[in-house]
Amino acid sequence: MKVLNSENFDAVIGENSVVFVDFYADWCGPCRMMAPVVEEIAKELEGKVVVAKLNVDENPEIAARFQIFSIPTFIIFKGGKLQDKIIGAVGKARLIEKITQQLTE
Repeated sequence: MKVLNSENFDAVIGENSVVFVDFYADWCGPCRMMAPVVEEIAKELEGKVVVAKLNVDENPEIAARFQIFSIPTFIIFKGGKLQDKIIGAVGKARLIEKITQQLTE
């Protein structure tokens, strides 16, 4: 799993076809609850999707750019463009469904 910051964010999003980003904060309970789910998704979709995470407290300018007001927020990028935004703690199946939609379109 990649760790994103203001220095590598645009490059990672632009260089890879489908990128799934977990916008989180260390103090956020639901974010901590979702962390193992995101790790599982990274393992299951390895080689198909880049799974990354971005700490919104350390990178507030990127959080502002994508209007992240609640965390966790998950954004799926394809070809460098935002395709889908999922807000809040949701089930693994729903996240995988949203990601695989982007792989098949």
